[in-house]
Amino acid sequence: MALIVAKFGGTSVASPERINGVADRLIRLREEGNQVVAVVSAMGKTTDDLLALAAAVNDAPPARELDRLLSTGEQISMTLLALALEQKGYKSISYTGRQAGIQTNGIHNKAKIVKIHNERIERALDAGFIPVVAGFQGIDENGDMTTLGRGGSDTTAVAVAWGIGADVCEIYSDVDGVYTTDPRIAPRAKKLESVSYDEMLELSSAGSGVLQMRAVEFAKKWNVKIHARSAFSDAAGTIIREETPMEQAVITGIAHDTSEMKVTIRHVPDTTGVAAKVFTALSENMVNMDMIIQNTSLDGATDISFTCPEADLARAVSAIESVLPEIGASGWDVDEDIAKVSLVGTGMKSSPGVSATAFRTMSENDINILAISTSPIRLSMVIEADEVARAVQVLHTAFELDSDSIFEETQLSAEEIAAKMEKGR
Repeated sequence: MALIVAKFGGTSVASPERINGVADRLIRLREEGNQVVAVVSAMGKTTDDLLALAAAVNDAPPARELDRLLSTGEQISMTLLALALEQKGYKSISYTGRQAGIQTNGIHNKAKIVKIHNERIERALDAGFIPVVAGFQGIDENGDMTTLGRGGSDTTAVAVAWGIGADVCEIYSDVDGVYTTDPRIAPRAKKLESVSYDEMLELSSAGSGVLQMRAVEFAKKWNVKIHARSAFSDAAGTIIREETPMEQAVITGIAHDTSEMKVTIRHVPDTTGVAAKVFTALSENMVNMDMIIQNTSLDGATDISFTCPEADLARAVSAIESVLPEIGASGWDVDEDIAKVSLVGTGMKSSPGVSATAFRTMSENDINILAISTSPIRLSMVIEADEVARAVQVLHTAFELDSDSIFEETQLSAEEIAAKMEKGR
């Protein structure tokens, strides 16, 4: 008998028919002799619809009230799934984040889990129930509802898995695992059997949408094994864990991100403490920065650039304008038409020449690199947004990641591949 936490994303529970399909999968796991806890996201586009409702009555909703509203989405899907299980003859009980014992800090819209009180879930399991937990939400020390940010249900699932000592946390979505890159862009991408925590962290931070980065961070810290797989098939997915093959490929995968923007502060005095003032203001406004570039000083002044998610742009601009008079810079501008392409792989640490191959490939294909950032297992390049698909394709081939995949064998076009993945295959 295994103890399994099974998380289902929004597309997996988007309709009553799909909720019944999830219930059937949970029942199969039980019939195989396992104990199982379900974690669910909101149905389909419910979160977006709730955000639109809030905007219709308040163009700047208080964070606390927004959390109260958004948390209702998961509560609908958790209750419907519990009802479906009961209809099929299996005892089930649904829990909000508060009822499941998920305690967070008090930062609304981006809360972090600080403790898991697992007693109610464990009692339900011992009594033969299939517990269903609302993802994405918790409760702070004041008793206020908090949400964990986009993709937060993944983090909920990993935290619950750790809290109850589960053997595996299965993350079900509309894709069937982690690929060497997005197969909608590179049809010869291949599914990976396993990925290390570090590699998955870099892929997630670089734009791979399979798993939320915070969920992987939690799993790495507490050694929770994740199995990323499809909600629409029984095929094995990708295991995320600490172990990696002895002969590790140089590059594990290529990720891309078109959601970032480049902000440049112009003509900044090149004096001690100026950068500290800029980035302190950005940090206090909770701006998540990625790449930071400072040009060579000319006539005692320089330009400072950084990239950040589009969602953080308004806070970044507010922070910059607050310090602009103090630091004496001439102004700022934003480049929205950029994208980031990242090569990830633990094999990079012991394989010289990765940068040379990447830069040569980009040069031979006339793709201009605007900025570069590196870590021991990642190389990221900022390029023009309209070059991102071609960059992923040529790099995927250059690092010998292409394979005879199902996408190539069935001779699907890129459009057909995208449509097939959208339907969950």
